[in-house]
Amino acid sequence: MTEETTTLAAQAPPPPVRDWPAVDLEGTGFDPVLADLMREGPLTRIRLPYGEGWAWLATRYEDVRAITNDPRFSRAEVTKRQVTRMAPHFAPRPGSLAFADQPDHQRLRRAVAGAFTVAAVRRLRPRAQELLDALVDGVVRDGPPADLMERVLEPFPLAVVSEVMGVPAADRERVHSWTREIISTSGGAEAADRAKRGLYAWIARTIRARAGGAGEDVYTLLGAAVARGEVAEEEAVGLAGPLQIGGEAVTHNCGQILYLLLTRPELMARMRERPEARGPLLEELLRYVPHRSSVGIARIALEDVELHGLRIRAGDPVYVSYLASNRDPEVFPDPDFPDPDRVSNPHLAFGNGPHYCTGAALARMQTELLVATLLERLPALRLAVPPAEVTWRRGTMIRGPLTLPCDW
Repeated sequence: MTEETTTLAAQAPPPPVRDWPAVDLEGTGFDPVLADLMREGPLTRIRLPYGEGWAWLATRYEDVRAITNDPRFSRAEVTKRQVTRMAPHFAPRPGSLAFADQPDHQRLRRAVAGAFTVAAVRRLRPRAQELLDALVDGVVRDGPPADLMERVLEPFPLAVVSEVMGVPAADRERVHSWTREIISTSGGAEAADRAKRGLYAWIARTIRARAGGAGEDVYTLLGAAVARGEVAEEEAVGLAGPLQIGGEAVTHNCGQILYLLLTRPELMARMRERPEARGPLLEELLRYVPHRSSVGIARIALEDVELHGLRIRAGDPVYVSYLASNRDPEVFPDPDFPDPDRVSNPHLAFGNGPHYCTGAALARMQTELLVATLLERLPALRLAVPPAEVTWRRGTMIRGPLTLPCDW
């Protein structure tokens, strides 16, 4: 870490434990609780709505980078106890990359890495454009107004994920219905559990059937890895499930980005007038949008660690906030302003360290295609309702608009 990690003669008193309730936030405004925690210090303590006890929270950019690269903080240990958390249900499956430490994490990730390389995403791009064009063709044919969440931003990432995973055309609607139920906040825990059982049973059958295949899709890669004894079947199923559901983040990140463009004319003008500069502007919007509520998955300290004069003791849960790190003024001057001319932008929207998002290149490609295609195919794109009337998701850990009614 830094010189502050050395043993100090006098320990600072631990900060008070702050309750962080589950609050439904509308729009792209920054979470006021997180803003307060950032002001209170680089290292605070929080209590979330579910689980047990309290946890440390790191919000500074350099601390977040250090903790997420430090093997003294374990994801696997989280599966062995009930730590304070935002999610009401906690049942990680064997094989989940999110809860694996090295060397298991690298072993599991290697099994699917070939489907998510920059080269693989580049090969997929023409097919992704075809899928997107078909959706936008329907929107253009039917005419305005249209809910772009329903018509484009939800079905497109699901279709792309199915291409990457290798879901047969005949099974896609069934798989999509399971994933929609799993991520829904309205069907209840029983319906979500039924959908998980259906999806994971289908995944297991598919992986077994692909054991001798030579394709580059994820299920074939996993079938081959299981056949070679590199991963167990239970691990392969646990690895595939979150990847199959993974289109949700693209949907709602892009929903927030489009909402920003539609409500900030200067950003929309820059995006339209300077297509060659869209890449840096999209990176800035990825830094800026609050893509989640609260925090994600904790880590457990495996030994005592000193940070900023405070002792994180062995066994203490620790959260990092990528949202806070992306607003650190030491790294991003004027961080609460989406600056299209920002020169240096080492944001952590896709995470950091070994748990950096497996699908980052795929997500970037989809975001670029969605924004470019919608702006080019739908002239004078604008909201069909006042910004205050846009409906936002509630009861969810992934923030974004529920609907995005537009005219053009």
